Amino acid sequence: MQSIFRTVVIVRAKSPYVAVVLVALLLAVAASGCVSTGAKEKVLVVGTSADFPPFEYKNASNGQITGFDIDLIKLIAKKMGYDRVEIKDMDFDSLIPALQAGKVDVVIAGMTITPEREKVVDFSIPYWEADQAVLVRKGSGIKVSSVDDLKGKKIGVEKGTTGAIYVKKHLGNSSTIKEYPTYVAALEALLNGQVDVVVLDSPVAKMFSKKYSVEIVYTIKTGEHYGIAVKKGNKELLDGINKALKEIMNSPEWDKLVEKYFGS
Repeated sequence: MQSIFRTVVIVRAKSPYVAVVLVALLLAVAASGCVSTGAKEKVLVVGTSADFPPFEYKNASNGQITGFDIDLIKLIAKKMGYDRVEIKDMDFDSLIPALQAGKVDVVIAGMTITPEREKVVDFSIPYWEADQAVLVRKGSGIKVSSVDDLKGKKIGVEKGTTGAIYVKKHLGNSSTIKEYPTYVAALEALLNGQVDVVVLDSPVAKMFSKKYSVEIVYTIKTGEHYGIAVKKGNKELLDGINKALKEIMNSPEWDKLVEKYFGS
């Protein structure tokens, strides 16, 4: 604004009438909010894979991405002073590459903290614990009492997930493993009879069993912990996330969030 009014002063010396008109116009523009104040909006760009209810999924009525993780990262961003959160939806196995390439600032997608992933990204403190569940069609007659019972079965998994990693490691030589880009695609394959079982994170399996004609027949105790991922070495962002996350997890906000998405 100072440079603008300096220009007006110069004109005023030559033509008082023109100067008055210019001042009036500039004041009108400023009042309308069209003159930039120099303040830049602080946006947190978040990567997720919206096929993982109740953590992240698309609202059936409006198509908006919602869920436990989405509400959580918005609370964290608010505490950290961000003006807005921008959500980018992509396949799960594209999330870490997107983070490394700087296309997103953080990833929150029910992502398990593993030694392999910790080599390429940094994780927040854990915020959720889960196991792997075995999902089958209702009435299929398939019974599973141990991992060995999955041998010879057609197993559906989401590509890049810990469920996929687990079955490849323990059943890769004895079963047919089919990888899908999303859990929704794996679920559809199960319902259509293209696979016998789907192995996936237990909270999501429970949600699917409430909405579709599927049931959990076995839980593989893996004791996984979910974390929020940031680009390797981004200590400032990670410290801010951890501080906000600790505050939320020790407040009534956390209880309300859990009740909203996991309450019976």
